[in-house]
Formats: sequence, structure tokens, C-alpha cells
Amino acid sequence: MPSAPHPAPGTPRNRTLHPARRAGPGMSRARRFWLRLHRWLGLGLGLWFVLVGLTGSLLAFYPEVDALLDARLARREGAPAMTLEQAYAALQAAHPQRGPGWRLEIPQSPGEPLTARYLRPVETQGQAFAPLLATVDPATRQVVLNRFWGQHLTTWVYDLHYSLLLGKHGVTAVGLGGGLMLVSLLSGLWLWWPRGGGWRAAWRLKLRGAAPVRRDHDLHKLGGWLALPLLGVLAFSGLLLALPHWTQPVIAVFSPLTPLPSVPQGLPEPRRLSVDQAVAAAEAAWAGARARWVDTPAEAGQPWRVRLRQPGEPGRRFPSTLVWIDDASGEVVAARDPRSFTAGDVFWQWMHPLHMGEAFGLPGRALVAAAGLLPLLLAWTGWRRWRDKRRARGVAAALNARH
Repeated sequence: MPSAPHPAPGTPRNRTLHPARRAGPGMSRARRFWLRLHRWLGLGLGLWFVLVGLTGSLLAFYPEVDALLDARLARREGAPAMTLEQAYAALQAAHPQRGPGWRLEIPQSPGEPLTARYLRPVETQGQAFAPLLATVDPATRQVVLNRFWGQHLTTWVYDLHYSLLLGKHGVTAVGLGGGLMLVSLLSGLWLWWPRGGGWRAAWRLKLRGAAPVRRDHDLHKLGGWLALPLLGVLAFSGLLLALPHWTQPVIAVFSPLTPLPSVPQGLPEPRRLSVDQAVAAAEAAWAGARARWVDTPAEAGQPWRVRLRQPGEPGRRFPSTLVWIDDASGEVVAARDPRSFTAGDVFWQWMHPLHMGEAFGLPGRALVAAAGLLPLLLAWTGWRRWRDKRRARGVAAALNARH
């Protein structure tokens, strides 16, 4: 954001003070500190801010991008209905060497392929999160695509955004970077904030016919206005999500966070319920809820876990309602219901949907994708302003040397 709102009131209207003239000896100590902090955060981390922004733009629509890049993930118009049990049978037939525990993402409309995750394949042992992604075609009811997380474009970009491809240390760095982005945004607001009036001048933009210095100044100012609410929310939520072991205890000081319930295990007997029966039992227990994911039992006697979305939940793809179904009886043996959440739970529940934009549906995701472009605008105009100031100081020093 700009270091000053506009030329001083006494400056002629056809003349714009060069930015270098605003940082003179009369600048307050506080303003000098915030200006330097804002400048060096931008110069030092600007490229990282751009990287996180651009990757975040893509990730706002990464399932759709995935389907565009590989036709096997696209919807099949006119495909016959496929039950979840049929999809699960296809997974087991294609991967007989793997255990029975799969996480199925339930298609939400007819003709959608079903993609399931095998969370801990031997091929990616040692990696924090690198499941096998297997896709079942509803037309053929066969597995048509097998991929490991991080080994194709969209999930590689996801890991780049989340951890810089550096594992847990990268996740920590990204979380801290989110905090520094917040500092950069707030310092820009402090530098822009008019003092002693001057609000009209502070809000004025002149992009057409302006000198390059003025245009860069106003573009940086415009980008800052847009970035503060949008990138502020994204940076804040990203900080919390990347560093839950630091941020959740802070939240718990104000409101407790409810742990997952204790889930009883059943007798080690052969599987009795089909996938569809387990999902139907979970949906019947929560009227109006719709299943999004189902975890099949990884061991005999283990209950099914179904992730449901109740009306009004902010998370659409990853809602917060969890139901565990006993395989022998079909009864609910444990549940996590957002309707009984504490204030801290509700606050945390909103972080991921806000960060991905899905809390507000398609418009929210589009807004997140657009917000990811703002760091590029801010970095480019900020760098140009810094370059112009350096040049101006060089010219001034040369003139002083001659005299």
C-alpha cells in the first residue's frame, strides 16, 4: 500500500510530489519504522506472496481443473447409476493387494466419477500425506485412473501452496509467512491512513493519463484497498490452518475446542453392511443431511465413518458432521454434531471454508481465485515505486555532489 495518500494540500493540482520527497527528515519515527517494515517485507517476501497467491487462485477450483486436464475425471452424461458398493468392489478388484480401508468421495450428481483415497499406500511411506487416488468410471464400473497425491499437477500445486514442498518445516514457514502477510497489509493501511483530514485525497485515484509514478502509486493503493479485506482473511485463516498446534490453544483460552468422540470397536466379524447401507444409516440419523465422504472399515469390527453436510454448514466439500456406524447393527455408535459446537468449534469450523471460498459457494470461490492475483499487482507496483525512489535518491545525490 502507498506510503502517503496524496500530494500535500498546497501542492498545485498538475504536479505530484515524487515519492522520494515524502521520506524526508521531518518524517516521524513511527512512520519511518512502518515504512521500512512495509518496504522490506515486500522486497523480501514479495515473490513468496505472489507464489502463494497464484497457487491459491488455482486451488480454489482444483477439482474442476483436474477434470479439465484429464477427461477420465469428467462427468459422464447418460452414464447408468452406480452404487457405492459397486464402486467399492471395483476398487478392491483393481487393488487386491491393499487393505479394505478406503475413503470414498461420494458423487453429488449423476454421471460423476467416484474418486477414493487409500490413505497410506506402501509406495509413499514416510510422506506426511500422499494417498493413492483411484477413480472409478460410472459407465464401465472399473478403475480408470490411479495417481499418488503430489505426483500430478493440482496436488503438486496444493503441496507447493501448503508446504513449499518442504514437509512439516515448510508448513511452519507458510504459516509464519501468513502472519507476515498480515503485518504487511496492516502496515500498508497505517501508512495510507490520512492524518489531520485529507480523506478525499486519500481515496482519489488517477489511472488514466497519469505519470508512471502516480499511476504506480494509485494502482498500489487500489490493490491495497482490495487486498486488506480479502487477503487479510486468507492470510489469517491460512496462519491458523497451517499452525493448529500453536493457534488452537490460543482459541481454547477463549472457548474450548471439543475433541473427537471416543469410538467403540465392534467384534472382529466379517463385514455385514454394504457401503450404501452404511451411508443410508448415517443420513437417516441426521434428517436433511447429505453424505459427502465415507470411510470403509480398515479392520474387521471397525465402524464405518460417514462425513455429512447438514444445511447451513459452511464447509461444502469437507463439512464437519461425522457419524460412526456399527457394522454389525447399523446403529450410530458415535457422532460429532456441529449443532452442539462451542463458540471455539464454530470459529475453527469456518476457517477452511473461508480459506477455500466454499463457505459462500461459487461466488466465494471465484472471489478467492481473484484475490490470489492481488499479490502480483502489489508486488509489481511496490517494486516499481521502490525502484523509482532509488533512482530519485541517486539523481539527488549526483546533483548535490556537483554543488
